[in-house]
Amino acid sequence: MNILKGKISSIKVNGDLSIVKVDIGKTIFSTILIDTPDTASYLRLENEVSVIFKETEVILGVGDMSGISLRNKLVGKVISIESDRLLSKVTINTDLGPITSIITSNAVTQLKIVVGLEVSAMIKTNELMLSK
Repeated sequence: MNILKGKISSIKVNGDLSIVKVDIGKTIFSTILIDTPDTASYLRLENEVSVIFKETEVILGVGDMSGISLRNKLVGKVISIESDRLLSKVTINTDLGPITSIITSNAVTQLKIVVGLEVSAMIKTNELMLSK
């Protein structure tokens, strides 16, 4: 699991759903939750939370990623790659610390991902979890 610490900076509610923005350093992450401030006491502005996401939910991109709808993006350099026949574990050093992604080994080859390469790590809004 990837875990980052931040503070809640915005909460927008519609029915039973909330879109929550969390400031982590100079980066803002967004997540959609099936909770509201009325149903989850930790959903308060300025509360410290952990942003949690699985390694399998981290999408890697090479090159210009400005034309993609994913808003949770971190840029960093690949610091390690562990590959077997099917899957690869790629660790990226970002401004927020190391982020790990598990993608197919075929994708590593096709994207020419190597140690030292700058990549974008992206996570869909609905794949982030918050914890107190």
